Amino acid sequence: MLRVVSFGLLLGLLHSEWALAQSIRKVIREDGRVEYTNVSDDGVTYVTRPPKSGEKGKVTYESIYKYRSDDGVITFTNQKPKGKKAFVTRRYAKFSCYACRPKTSVDWYKTALNTEAYRDHVSASAKEFAVDPALIRAVMHAESHFKKGAVSSQGAQGLMQLMPATAAELGVGNAFDPAENIRGGTKYLGELLTSYKGDITRATAAYNAGPGAVAKYDGVPPYAETQAYVKRVGILYKRYQKAGG
Repeated sequence: MLRVVSFGLLLGLLHSEWALAQSIRKVIREDGRVEYTNVSDDGVTYVTRPPKSGEKGKVTYESIYKYRSDDGVITFTNQKPKGKKAFVTRRYAKFSCYACRPKTSVDWYKTALNTEAYRDHVSASAKEFAVDPALIRAVMHAESHFKKGAVSSQGAQGLMQLMPATAAELGVGNAFDPAENIRGGTKYLGELLTSYKGDITRATAAYNAGPGAVAKYDGVPPYAETQAYVKRVGILYKRYQKAGG
């Protein structure tokens, strides 16, 4: 029997050989504790590949420890257990939002665009939710730099960095599946654009900081990360428009 506890960055484990051979479920307990387990229980199945190492300064790593609990269950956690003999099974990459760091050496007016990746998925979602494909691509670029396995320190997942709760509300079963992630992210963008009557600045601010923050400040919130993000998405959007989406 296998049980994986401590939410942290344990999705990385799900690509190991033993995980691919069985169904891994995410279970949220009443006390808020999150577990990943192959034991039958209510939850969502996640079997996915962890992200590859990215550029310097964009990736941090956490150790995943393996040990046997008192009841004999093999357990994996990102916190070193006290009083238990444990060893590191792998180190898992954590991505930060590509366009969110206020201080960066990236020239957003010249950085290379990616007009080909996931073209069919972008086109289909753009048509379904009436969102400019150039905006979808700009957000994807800003969020994950087109890394489908990206996971943020807050737990946002995939190409368009969907939080698990948001992904569930959008009907996304596997946020690491490009088609599902892009469709979910585009659906959310479309909802925000409708809510803000087509105001891309407010919509992208809400995508980053949440609609509550936009409502509180009646516009782009005074967060350095969000202000940088909105500006950079705007630059990328215009460039992707000129490049044909």
